[in-house]
Amino acid sequence: MTPRSLLILVLALILGASAAVGVNSMRNQEPPPAPPKPETVPVLVAATDIPPFAAITSEMVKVVECQKDLVPTGALTRLADVQNRAALYPIVKEEPLLDAKLGSGRGMESMIPEGMRAFTIHTPTVEAGVAGFILPQDKVDILLTLNSDGNRGGSTVTLLQNVKVLAIEQRVLPPAESKVDLNQLKSVTMLVSQQEAARLTLGQTVGKLWLTLRNHSDKEHTVTQPVHIRDITGEPLPREEAAKPAATKPLAPPPPPMILIQRGTEGSLVRLPSAPPATAASPAADGR
Repeated sequence: MTPRSLLILVLALILGASAAVGVNSMRNQEPPPAPPKPETVPVLVAATDIPPFAAITSEMVKVVECQKDLVPTGALTRLADVQNRAALYPIVKEEPLLDAKLGSGRGMESMIPEGMRAFTIHTPTVEAGVAGFILPQDKVDILLTLNSDGNRGGSTVTLLQNVKVLAIEQRVLPPAESKVDLNQLKSVTMLVSQQEAARLTLGQTVGKLWLTLRNHSDKEHTVTQPVHIRDITGEPLPREEAAKPAATKPLAPPPPPMILIQRGTEGSLVRLPSAPPATAASPAADGR
């Protein structure tokens, strides 16, 4: 055997032995520890699609384990949290139930905060409100038009401002096309206080109510003045309602007269509080 062949044989034996030692070492080595499982918490999710205003029942929900750091804020975790509550918005299957999406009570009642009222306007002028672009959850101002206002003719006043729309007809969610069919627009339900409900009741009894759409970020209460027919036409007011001249200040009464009272050889002028009677001058005349 040549030296070259012997060298190659020795190298092969060395490499084979090294490989065998390496494989054996890997077999005897302990596997790396498994990463710790993430912490989970129970979360309520919808077991089926839940329509708005539907009362939540145990059949509609289920409990699933969710990774703790992935749980959304306000997620409910117990069945007791949904008892006697209703969905304010549509909830899709497998969606976590959030406290903000559930109200107390059932139906429209669940959308009314304590101390507020839902008031529905039934008037032909509703369909003219911004050509049907007023949608649920929008904010509106309410105008009142009176056909007669004494000698000034008709007038329009801003009755309420920044009022939230709860529903258009029976629709509580905006349609996909973001517009309501005018043929189906006959009523608007709004969220108002009890005093505002009384004003709306009287308003739609004595005149017509109109809605104007405002931006959601615009919460300013604007001071407005009634607009009369004569403000538009420029006609002067009737003579009896024309501006009256300012009342003149009555003139001060003239001061009481001065009379001469003479005692002996001296005399003096004295101002009396009122004009003396005719008999009062006789002593001065005869020198007494």
